[in-house]
Amino acid sequence: MSVVTAPSDSEPVEPRRTLVDGVVREVSLPALVPPVRRGSLADLPYDNARQDPAAVLFSRKGPQGDWRDVTASAFAAEVHSVAKGLVAHGLRPGDRLALMARTTYEWTLLDFAAWAAGLVTVPVHPTSSAFQTRWILQDSGATACVVEDPEQARLVSAERLRLPGLAHLWVLGTGAVDQLRRAGARVADEAVTARRGLLTPETLATLVYTSGTTGRPKGCALTHANFFAEVDNAVRLLHPVFVAENGEPAATLLFLPLSHVFGRMVAVACVRARVRVGHAPTVEGEQLLTDLAGFRPTFLLAVPYVLEKVHHSARATAERGGKAAVFDRAAAIARRYGRSEAPSLSLRAARALYDPLVYRRVRAALGGRVRYVICGGSSLGAPIAEFYAGVGVEVFEGYGLTETTAAATVTPPRRPRPGTVGLPLPGTAVRIADDGEVWLKGGHVFAGYWDAGRGAAVPYTDDGWFPTGDLGSLDADGYLRIIGRKKDLVITSAGKNVAPAPLEDWLRAHPLVAHCVVLGDGRPYITALITLDHEGLTHWRRMRHKDHLALWELTRDEELLAVIQRAVDEANRLVSRGESIRAFRVLTAELTEHSGHLTPSLKLKRRAVLRDFAREIEEMYAAGDRP
Repeated sequence: MSVVTAPSDSEPVEPRRTLVDGVVREVSLPALVPPVRRGSLADLPYDNARQDPAAVLFSRKGPQGDWRDVTASAFAAEVHSVAKGLVAHGLRPGDRLALMARTTYEWTLLDFAAWAAGLVTVPVHPTSSAFQTRWILQDSGATACVVEDPEQARLVSAERLRLPGLAHLWVLGTGAVDQLRRAGARVADEAVTARRGLLTPETLATLVYTSGTTGRPKGCALTHANFFAEVDNAVRLLHPVFVAENGEPAATLLFLPLSHVFGRMVAVACVRARVRVGHAPTVEGEQLLTDLAGFRPTFLLAVPYVLEKVHHSARATAERGGKAAVFDRAAAIARRYGRSEAPSLSLRAARALYDPLVYRRVRAALGGRVRYVICGGSSLGAPIAEFYAGVGVEVFEGYGLTETTAAATVTPPRRPRPGTVGLPLPGTAVRIADDGEVWLKGGHVFAGYWDAGRGAAVPYTDDGWFPTGDLGSLDADGYLRIIGRKKDLVITSAGKNVAPAPLEDWLRAHPLVAHCVVLGDGRPYITALITLDHEGLTHWRRMRHKDHLALWELTRDEELLAVIQRAVDEANRLVSRGESIRAFRVLTAELTEHSGHLTPSLKLKRRAVLRDFAREIEEMYAAGDRP
């Protein structure tokens, strides 16, 4: 099995479009690579070690903050020894191994070692509650579990009586990897080789549980073929990302959770394409900035939250230095440049003027060498996408689900269209159903949910399409625009259908706004609950000498409310009067994963928000304070 190579800069393949009454209703792109017919993901470390043993696949952060390289041959040897340890402990082909840890080198090592031993990996988000963890371990029938630290071990141990099938529990922080290596020393190499030989592309590779925005998480059964279809076409399509450029080998620092399919897919793609990978365990605080500066990636994968925070922090820094006006002019130029297909000479000159003053500092916050960002998980507002394009960082925005092994559509190189999530990933077809729902087909689309074999309906239409539950539209060229979740659609008492996502995305891009929840189902008009961004609010208070005010006082501060009102007015320009936000409330609470209002991938749990803030909602409508 050979490494995926980059194509030449030939003309892009045009999508095939189907029109109904003059409107594009279906679009597809042929696959760029043939499907894999033999082998599995377990072969990748061994193939890399045989074909290019000195290739650097990973860099691990040392105790002193230095980054130490791991070659293809060294990684394959580690994978093999850990796989033997799993065999030594009696795990059989097809057994499920759960992994509960932050984004670390050991996570990826265990993923590939489990595959080499013929196992199925089951990611568990490291901040999952006891109930969530027990449900995933029970539903998957996990035989073994690896956790990161003693606290997680205690959480799982407390549930052991309800998990009779869980025979093994290992803790990374107390030497789990070394324990497995030592146990595997007595196992013959041929045992692992034989297990790898049993795997085919159609073998189940992993059970990835949905984040549970609408109920109990469901296990998505993803095969080795699903991953190959996804990563091989993504690597070929996004060839500028995965190849050396100007003498700089491609490299990325993973900081999104590997328990989420987006981060996992990119990790696999990097091993497939022999791209150097580092791991960072958090997206919060100064530690990530330190890791970015030390590792210096050439591309990143991120959720919109990360890009928004970098933008807002850069603006706040400029304001503290008395240069807010300069930043705002530079940002406006960047957005104009980013959305222009053919920038004028004057626009190019203006961009060049602001590059050393503003744009270089934004790039420095990402490590200094980042040229590309692959963004997914939720919708990225067009203004932020245009800003980064103007700064000199090309954003490939994508759309996908756990059920589609991450991306189903992606922005093609050199053909951006801010405000959309791109064209179908090669090998994928997208259809817009009569009710506006997005349907998908492709080799990366899963076979079904884990309980499908026990009588649950396979989630496909009669002609083989997967209904996503998302609403969208296709433009004349086949670019997909996501409107929002079908179940999230707000229908006012006047019968007006309102998709909340565009308004929420726009407001979330404001430096003072952390989250926005648009509501109005069965109500006479649309309203919103808004929470404040901690860093943005701290900066705003300091600049206006209001540090003495408590948070509850700030939520009633006329100056702050006027700022939020202007942001709401700007968002309302996107929609008609009947769809516009007519009143809002600023909450003192935060919406977090810990509070139960966000999923691990930072999506809103809308039902939980409506339940927990029912009093505030009723008070807002009772006041009747429509602008």
